[in-house]
Amino acid sequence: MTEHTTCLIAGGGPAGMMLGLLLARAGVAVTVLEKHDDFLRDFRGDTVHPSTVRLLDELGLGERFAALPQSALDRVAFPLGGGRVVTVADFRRLPGPYRHIAMVPQWDLLDLLASAAGEEAAFTLRTGTEVTGLLREGGRVVGARYRGPGGEGEIRADLTVACDGRGSLVRREAGLVPREFPVGIDAWWFRLPGASEHVTALTPRVGLGRFLVVIPREDFLQVAYIGRKGTDRELRARGVEAFRADVAELLPELPDQVGALESMDQVKHLDVRLNRLRRWHTDGLLCIGDAAHAMSPIGGVGINLAVQDAVAAATLLAGPLRAGRADAGALARVRRRRLLPTVVVQLLQRVMEKLLAQPMIQGRRLGPPRPVLALVEHLPFLTAVPARLIGLGLRSEHAPGFARRRPARSPRAGGTDPAPGP
Repeated sequence: MTEHTTCLIAGGGPAGMMLGLLLARAGVAVTVLEKHDDFLRDFRGDTVHPSTVRLLDELGLGERFAALPQSALDRVAFPLGGGRVVTVADFRRLPGPYRHIAMVPQWDLLDLLASAAGEEAAFTLRTGTEVTGLLREGGRVVGARYRGPGGEGEIRADLTVACDGRGSLVRREAGLVPREFPVGIDAWWFRLPGASEHVTALTPRVGLGRFLVVIPREDFLQVAYIGRKGTDRELRARGVEAFRADVAELLPELPDQVGALESMDQVKHLDVRLNRLRRWHTDGLLCIGDAAHAMSPIGGVGINLAVQDAVAAATLLAGPLRAGRADAGALARVRRRRLLPTVVVQLLQRVMEKLLAQPMIQGRRLGPPRPVLALVEHLPFLTAVPARLIGLGLRSEHAPGFARRRPARSPRAGGTDPAPGP
């Protein structure tokens, strides 16, 4: 069975669903293929930054987004001991009303985007349908083969977009190979039971050779444990009791919750990668999001960069797609627009790993360099700089005019944001 669409998107993650929604609002026939039956998968990145919160408001989805279960984090802080903490990034100092990171389960965000896109006649989402290869004619990509609930088939498309993540099959089939950057850390994700108290600051817990970050949820705590790269086998061989002891040392106030870890099967390993394609397109195909540039979890910026890629792609390609002229020149413009923000963020992640993460997991330091902490403690206005880089990015995309809807209200959680503290 062979079908046809104007734009075929492989992958229903943040980049794929946002691109599908925007193009459908432009009247472009778009089909998204998502290999899973739903979006319910643990331990995806859940940070929705101010740039994305603002974008959702511009799309008229602010009220619906605000209704999702979420917590608002307005600072990143490091403990100094004796109950003292120092803020290193203060989102309350950002301009405008969008001054927090919304911690939202990614499946809820994707369901919201899918629901909004489903209101557009030009949009089709097919779950449980996996891309298995590309269709080519005369060296040009003209669609993809897939396997779905009804068997195998083909979809021909004027443009195919790879949004299928860091291990992108579509990218590999297209012969595009990313440049890999060295990474010295890995992450392990797990849940701890119980509701958290109201927390507004993201505060890493640091010990010799490891650190972790606790992300509050409505009825559980999501924990990211950071350690040396390549040590997953060693960590699992030590067993769950040793792992619980490591975690308990960093979370002494949560002995019962930590004790609920019964098996290393509850601990999911993330092989941290940092890479970037030199060329994001080939004739008839474009890569965006993690398929074009896998990000480190440092700063939690991956989702938001992927969304920004999608907005830029929709803005630049909706017209050419409607006119049937989404040629190589049009595709190259997407990379040109998004390359500088991507390069800068990846460079910052590499610097932060070298100066911050590596010394901590190597046991050489318990936190950021003391001169840095002293500087932001005495000149707190400097905390606006990392907040802007993390929260808004170097080039923050706005919703194109054709996709905008009148906002119902601002999606800020909890009403008016407080003024920044000292």
